[in-house]
Amino acid sequence: MTEATTKTRSDRLSIRLARPADLPTLTGVLADREFVEDRLARQQLRAGWLLTAWWDGEAVGGMYVWRDLAEEDELREHLPGVPLLTHIEIAPGHRGRGIGTELIRHGEAQLAAAGTTRVALAVEVTNERAERLYRRLGYREWAHGLITCYAEEVLADGRRKSRPETCRVLVKPL
Repeated sequence: MTEATTKTRSDRLSIRLARPADLPTLTGVLADREFVEDRLARQQLRAGWLLTAWWDGEAVGGMYVWRDLAEEDELREHLPGVPLLTHIEIAPGHRGRGIGTELIRHGEAQLAAAGTTRVALAVEVTNERAERLYRRLGYREWAHGLITCYAEEVLADGRRKSRPETCRVLVKPL
């Protein structure tokens, strides 16, 4: 993926790859420091892309494009080699402005330019708002049922805990 910044339909919003210098800014907006460090390291290894959304120069969201082997057995079996859009996050005060839509479209365009023909994502079954967005953007549920995904949360004492989530897998041709 190229490093170029993409201006979107609003001159106030730009989307670009995360840079190591963004670490302090992205920590807290996207996730905890360990998550951002991990995704920046994976990006360096070309295992994926950490896309960031900036509103008037302020970090307001991001999404990781997972290009490595999927962690879930079902995804590796039924969608081998298909990239995953993961950890799509928009800061609460900026939701509803089309930022998530633009992040997804940007990631899809970059994947299509790289020759990818399909992309997938998993959405927790109770996250109806996100699922509506994905379906509006052309994602459709696969035929293999629900899967268990794992979300990591950081506890008050700094320890990490993996929490199971029941997810729908949605796929889109590019």
